Amino acid sequence: MAKTIYKIVPASLWQKAKDAGIFEGASIDLSDGYIHFSTAAQAKETAARHFTGQADLLLIAVDGEALGEKLLYEASRGGDLFPHLYASLPLSAVLWEKRLPLGTDGTHQFPEMPL
Repeated sequence: MAKTIYKIVPASLWQKAKDAGIFEGASIDLSDGYIHFSTAAQAKETAARHFTGQADLLLIAVDGEALGEKLLYEASRGGDLFPHLYASLPLSAVLWEKRLPLGTDGTHQFPEMPL
């Protein structure tokens, strides 16, 4: 499975997580009982489906291997396997965070993402 996984998060929510020292998840994560992540190949479609037109987002890169057995890959959109974390995200597993700005065409402009 992917070594690096990604989370798209509003900057204000991520700041709250940094202040608390742990990320519990966005509202959808809390209601589903796990934190939704995407692989590099899935992230752009996730942004298009769930974050269209939203500015002030961050792309958070996470070391999936650091999450251990609480990280499961489960079938979702079209049967594709998505990473789901059945625990809070320790900030120690975060590799980097980068802004995810909107381009002139209204789509999010992604940085280079290692697999």
